[in-house]
Amino acid sequence: MLDLKWIRENPDALDAALARRNAEPVSTRLLALDAERRKIQTDLQDLQARRNAAAKEIGKAKSSGENADALIREMAELKSGAQNLEATERTLQADLDAALAVLPNILSDEVPDGATEDENVELRLVGDIPSFDFTPKEHYELGDALGLMDFETAATLSGSRFVVTSGGIARLERALAAFMIDVHTLEKGYLEVSPPVMVRGASLFGTGQLPKFEEDLYKTGEEQYLIPTAEVPLTNLVRESILEESALPMRFTAHTLCFRSEAGSAGKDTAGMLRQHQFAKVEMVSITTPQQSEAEHDRMTACAEDILKRLGLAYRVVLLCSGDTGFGARKTYDLEVWLPGQNSYREISSCSICGDFQARRMKARYRPEGEKGNHFVHTLNGSGLAVGRTLIAVMENYQQADGSIKIPDVLVPYMGGVTEIRAK
Repeated sequence: MLDLKWIRENPDALDAALARRNAEPVSTRLLALDAERRKIQTDLQDLQARRNAAAKEIGKAKSSGENADALIREMAELKSGAQNLEATERTLQADLDAALAVLPNILSDEVPDGATEDENVELRLVGDIPSFDFTPKEHYELGDALGLMDFETAATLSGSRFVVTSGGIARLERALAAFMIDVHTLEKGYLEVSPPVMVRGASLFGTGQLPKFEEDLYKTGEEQYLIPTAEVPLTNLVRESILEESALPMRFTAHTLCFRSEAGSAGKDTAGMLRQHQFAKVEMVSITTPQQSEAEHDRMTACAEDILKRLGLAYRVVLLCSGDTGFGARKTYDLEVWLPGQNSYREISSCSICGDFQARRMKARYRPEGEKGNHFVHTLNGSGLAVGRTLIAVMENYQQADGSIKIPDVLVPYMGGVTEIRAK
């Protein structure tokens, strides 16, 4: 949520920021709603002052035996007028809140202008792309040949964009998640959390998925939704809180299932498990002061990169352009891992700094040491990593000529000493 006071003082800056995201200007409408609402509030204050004065006049009239009928009639009219004004104010406030709720975050000045992902900026390439003396296969071809990845059975169970894995591949996916969580908690200072995977709409509003992106969510009842990412419950751990500055930064991580309807992705990545309705992800969330957040963004990105480095996977880091940066983010780094089967880099992690955008929606604040008043915290989130996509990357990068999969050294202890996956 953007600061309305800032919008009043910088309407042109708001419209310019929206233009960077290829969105229409809204400052004129917002300021008109705000001005009307504030006028109603002033009228209400004036009316209430008159009601208070009239009440005193009625008391004096009655005590002196004078006729107060006219004043009593005026009081009734004032009460009715106040009720009408209050109803109008509620409507205007609701309209203003609804308009503010769908405004995206203000982008950082570092974010390059651009309309699509083609205009993202590559920051660095890391690792060596593997060479093969055979034509590398895609993950789903490998999984099918091994008899350990079944999309047809999944389709009969649940429909398209689901998979059933088994044996060594199922164990490898579990090993990857355990490895990631261990690195983040034992070495990087994140607190492991096991959150609910169903949340109320208020939590999704807090992190920015609602109301704008409801079509991407799975609703399970009147109030609850399946989470699209553990960012939602982890960030909302501090909602409606006032934290001590000494407690910051707070760092959380979780391995959860995630659920997305993939609305608007028809025809994209229909083969394999790159884009699923249900998938596993290890998420990182940080809660910081404004002064800490930029450094924390770099730190979080480095934590995600370290997983890829330890797995021996080649990747690149890109800075997303204005048209590709997510709704709630000020700036985002994407990590894209090399997939030999596709002969291309594909996203495996996004690490975003959100500033106080989510904090305003959640009412999450902190108390600065030695200062009066409270300030909004800054929030950050990142994948550390998407487990299913990491599974794909390991399968494709560690495939062997006979179709077997070599296990990266760091995962062998998590695989019970197994060093490769072969057909059943």
